[in-house]
Amino acid sequence: MKPNLTTELGAFTRSVAGRNPGSATPMEMWTGLSDAVVARIADKWEETTKLYQQGRQQHYFSAEFLMGRAMLNNLTNLGLLEDARAATDAFGMNLVDVLESEPDASLGNGGLGRLAACFLDSCATMNLPVFGYGILYRYGLFKQSFEGGFQREHPDPWMEEGYPFVIRREEESRIVSFADMTVHAIPYDMPITGYGTDNVGTLRLWRAEPMEDFDYDAFNSQRFSEATLERERVSDLSRVLYPNDTTFEGKVLRVRQQYFFVSASLQMMIDTFLSQHSDDVRDFAKYNCIQLNDTHPVLAIPELMRLLMDVHGLGWDEAWKVVSETFAYTNHTVLAEALETWEYSIFQRLFPRILEIVAEIDRRFRLELCEAGWDQGKIDYMAPIQNGSIHMAWIACYAAFSINGVAALHTEIIKSDTLHDWHDIWPEKFNNKTNGVTPRRWLNQINPRLAALLTKLCGSDAWVTNMDLLRPLASAGDNPEVLQELIAIKQENKERFATWLKGRTDLEIIPGAMVDVQIKRLHEYKRQLLNALYILDLYFRVKADPSIVQTPRVFVFGAKAAPGYFRAKAIIKFINEVARLISEDDAVNDKLQVVFVPNYNVSPAEYIIPAADISEQISVAGKEASGTSNMKFMMNGALTLGTMDGANVEIVDAVGTDNAYIFGARVEELPELRRNYDPYQVMTDVPGLKRALDALVDGTLDDAYTGMFHDLRHSLLESPGYEPADVYYVLGDFADYRKVRDQMAKDYEDQMAWASKAWQNICYSGRFSSDRTINDYAQEVWKIAPQKITK
Repeated sequence: MKPNLTTELGAFTRSVAGRNPGSATPMEMWTGLSDAVVARIADKWEETTKLYQQGRQQHYFSAEFLMGRAMLNNLTNLGLLEDARAATDAFGMNLVDVLESEPDASLGNGGLGRLAACFLDSCATMNLPVFGYGILYRYGLFKQSFEGGFQREHPDPWMEEGYPFVIRREEESRIVSFADMTVHAIPYDMPITGYGTDNVGTLRLWRAEPMEDFDYDAFNSQRFSEATLERERVSDLSRVLYPNDTTFEGKVLRVRQQYFFVSASLQMMIDTFLSQHSDDVRDFAKYNCIQLNDTHPVLAIPELMRLLMDVHGLGWDEAWKVVSETFAYTNHTVLAEALETWEYSIFQRLFPRILEIVAEIDRRFRLELCEAGWDQGKIDYMAPIQNGSIHMAWIACYAAFSINGVAALHTEIIKSDTLHDWHDIWPEKFNNKTNGVTPRRWLNQINPRLAALLTKLCGSDAWVTNMDLLRPLASAGDNPEVLQELIAIKQENKERFATWLKGRTDLEIIPGAMVDVQIKRLHEYKRQLLNALYILDLYFRVKADPSIVQTPRVFVFGAKAAPGYFRAKAIIKFINEVARLISEDDAVNDKLQVVFVPNYNVSPAEYIIPAADISEQISVAGKEASGTSNMKFMMNGALTLGTMDGANVEIVDAVGTDNAYIFGARVEELPELRRNYDPYQVMTDVPGLKRALDALVDGTLDDAYTGMFHDLRHSLLESPGYEPADVYYVLGDFADYRKVRDQMAKDYEDQMAWASKAWQNICYSGRFSSDRTINDYAQEVWKIAPQKITK
């Protein structure tokens, strides 16, 4: 008999709620529907796992996976969306309300984590034997709110009401030992469904639990706080993503977290290898490859050495051969200071044996390069241990057989600058894998009316798994009917965003406005400050001449600042002050509006991106590794306003300069421009710029006497000694940014011409599908092939 989702939903919801499904809350019905979905895929999930374990597997190690909500994604992938709608209707509940009750899985922060999530989606859809590994954070990064315009951080207890899409596998627990504690690593598995396939991939998330949950002796001796002390100490390992590392103890906790999840994962992988393939661990690399997503999981390298030598009896050379054939490393930054280094003393305190292994790696590295005739200065710079610090990226570069950048420009920069010493010696290791995003979530799911138009024009939904099929549709950019439909779709998406925003923040956005968006992690190099200075300057210009804005403009921000990043928090306060200034001024608040969406994560992005007209990708050239929000906006018909940085370079190459708006100094121009750069002179010479900068300190804007705004202005004009003034060239690029952005607003007035540009962006976005990225990884680095289960 064919399964009936309505019957299943009723049964599972009764079990969850303990009452008639018609009386259940939306959250209870979401939980029941989740249980029903997991029950539907359980057998296929198990079959997929067993099939993958029989052959060569790829393992993706990442400190974060920004998964977003799972339900709609799973229903769409499994073809159950209409069945689910009918099932919830049968119990008098709207499916939208049920879906909205799901919390975002708080397992990531920014592009790094969302990239990992997109990769898992592509791997599942492409039937590739790939497993993800990370940490099951109880509170994630943090839940952001604004109080008086300042960022405030709160716990984000996303699993407190249960989360059926993570399954506890206590029988597969592992023990992870530190010098000062021993912990249980309990795996929780999240199913990763693919589009149009029966295969179900796995994201394994580890949770830290104590060996003994409760000290009865301490409790019975009335030492009540001691009774749970060890439990709380151990739980810290999986409590929060990226604990504040501005203190030594914060750094210790970060290193503990990293070792915890890589050790547990490697133990499991070796056990699986021994049970499935061979008792000779020298063959481990024939069946396993590990991709290190940035430097956070690099402790896996010395840990695998430890396991192979101390537990499985290999000698150094045999173990190193396995390690050097197992690991591949993805670099995500051109900023040398962003490459993780940890104090030597942390390793001494936490794991002396790992320190011994790292020291031996360092000794052998120095010896190898010395014997090869390399300069001692070069060797000292590249050595994993130097000046009392351990350089995680250097360990990765030495041990990995593959080192990749994440955009064409980024890869060239790391080869010529950030990692040039490594490229000098091992050029064969280096390759580019331009990032991508999954079109399932970031187009098909979040923009259903646009997806329906593409399916109609393509003749099927095959484009969802092969975005290259959209390229021939570019010729429809001359079709007035298609362009009118695209304009109507964008307007509908704006109305949907406005409704959502009103429900979330009680803000009402200006109807019919051009929507200009910058949503990304708050960092100075991403230059949210440049954006805000432009808006403040525009405010002053509109005050003087209201006619310069014909179509209202809404500027949308979404960003979290790291808790210890003072200047990033100052920029958040500055943006909110500009928003306040404009909203309180009746002379301009019908023409301009600034909206800072609090607690930005995946779910807000799913409303914001389809509504956007402009995608702000304005990092100083040479600093953004790739970016992925630029790709999501492109897929949904927003035009890029950006520098020639990261993947913007490839977006312009795909759509042409007529269909994007590029400004600012190029990376090759910056060294010469900086040679005689005087930000004071720029402030004086560029009309209106001094007025905007002075507003930071003349009382126009209020930083509540924190000194934040004075520091912002000072950072743009004065050198602190260890770096130049205006290190991210905000003032240097301001005039060109204003010119191009003003022109962009004028061009928007011709809606048909604008829609034609937007259509070209959509049709040529296939190059930025994560399916393409993953196919490149699978063929060129991982050496794996699709494995499809039998129905």
